[in-house]
Amino acid sequence: MESYEPERLSPVQLAAMRRSLTNGRGALTRRSLLRASGMGALALGGIATLGACGIPPAGRAEGAAAADDHSAEEKEVTFSNWTEYMDVSDDEKSRPTLEAFTKRTGIRVKYTEDINDNVEFFGKIKPQLAAGQNTGRDLICVTDWLAARIIRLGWAQKLDPSNLPHAFANVSAQFRTPDWDPGRAYSYPWTGIPTVIAYNAKATGGRKVDSVTQLLDDPKLKGRVSFLSEMRDTVGMTLLDQGKDPGKFTDTDFDGAIGRLQKAVDKKQIRRFTGNDYTADLSKGDIAACVGWAGDIIQLQADNPDIKFAIPAAGYITSSDNLLVPAQARHKTNAEQLIDYYYEPPVAAQLAAYINYVCPVDGVRDELAKIDESMASNTLILPDREMAAKSRSFRSLSTEEETAYEEKFAKLIGA
Repeated sequence: MESYEPERLSPVQLAAMRRSLTNGRGALTRRSLLRASGMGALALGGIATLGACGIPPAGRAEGAAAADDHSAEEKEVTFSNWTEYMDVSDDEKSRPTLEAFTKRTGIRVKYTEDINDNVEFFGKIKPQLAAGQNTGRDLICVTDWLAARIIRLGWAQKLDPSNLPHAFANVSAQFRTPDWDPGRAYSYPWTGIPTVIAYNAKATGGRKVDSVTQLLDDPKLKGRVSFLSEMRDTVGMTLLDQGKDPGKFTDTDFDGAIGRLQKAVDKKQIRRFTGNDYTADLSKGDIAACVGWAGDIIQLQADNPDIKFAIPAAGYITSSDNLLVPAQARHKTNAEQLIDYYYEPPVAAQLAAYINYVCPVDGVRDELAKIDESMASNTLILPDREMAAKSRSFRSLSTEEETAYEEKFAKLIGA
C-alpha cells in the first residue's frame, strides 16, 4: 500500500461541506426529498476534526492488492448503505430482494444502514483503509466524488468481470465510463441523481421554462429564480448552457460560468442560492422556476400538479451513488455476486419501484411496468434515450482546483 502525506481540507472546502450539510444535498431526507451528498447534518465539529486529521490527497494508485477471499467457505457479505435505499416489505419487516438473493445463493447479507453522509462515513473507514486493514465491510455505496477518491488512493479492489455478467451487459450507457473509473473496473452505480430545471406552471402563467438562459435572462422571471448552493450542479448546468462540456472544462470556462451567474445576481434576476429549501418556495409559487434535483420534483408533483420539470436542450448534470469493494474485504466474490444480482432487470425494477431514483440498469422498463406503469413512463426514474443522451457529469477535480473553484463560487453566492 502506497503511503500518502496527510492533506488538510482548506477553509473554503470546509465551508462548502458546511453548506451542503446544513441546507444542501447533505441535509436532505430520503423518500420525501432527494439525497445525493448525504442525509442529516454532520456536526461541524466533526468536519473540523476530519479536516484536522487530514484526508489523503488523491494520488493515483493501481488499486488495492487482492485480499484473501473467504467467500467460498464463508457464505456471507456485509453491505453498508444509506437509509431507505433498499426495498422493504409492506409490513416493513423484511427486505424482499435481499431475502431472495440469500434464498437463491445461500449467501447471507448483513445489511447495515450506517452511511449518513459521505464525509462522516469516510472518516469512519479511512483509518483502516490507510493502515491496510479490513474495514469490516465487503460492499459500500458512496457518491461519485468519494468513490473517485477511494479508487485513486488504491483503496478499492478491482472487480472480476467474470463474476459480473449482468452488470457488465446492462449498465446504462450514461453511467458506463465516468472519468474516475472508465469501463467500471472498480465500481458500479447504484442509482443516478439528475439536476434539472423545475418550474411552477401557475406561477409562470402557464409558460414553460426549459433553459438556464431563460432563468438568467427572462424579465418575467426576475426575482423569482433560484439556483443551487452546490457548486457542481449550478456551475455545471451553466457550463452546459454556454456550450461547454462539464466533463472537460478549463479554468477559463469555469470563470465564464461564474461571470454569467454574477451578472444575473447583480441585476437581481436570481432571488437566492438554496439547498433543498427551494422546494417549499417552488410549491407555493414564490419561486417561479429554478435549478433543482429530480428526486424533489417527483415528490412535489405527487402533491402539486403545477410542478413541472424540463430537460434543457443543452443537457443536464447527473451524479451517482456507487458500489465499491473496499481493500481487504473478506468476501469479494460474494460482494460481486450481490452487485450482479441488482443488475438483473426484474430485481433492478423492484428496487427502482421502491427508491424512485434513476435506475442505471438497461432493460428494466417492461419489468417496472408490471409493478407500476406510471413509474415506467417517468423519465426521472427511467430516462428515455433522448434524455439519457443529454446527461453529463461534472469532471473530477484536483485538490487545487476544488479549493480555487469553491472559493470563487462561495464569493458568488455570498457564503
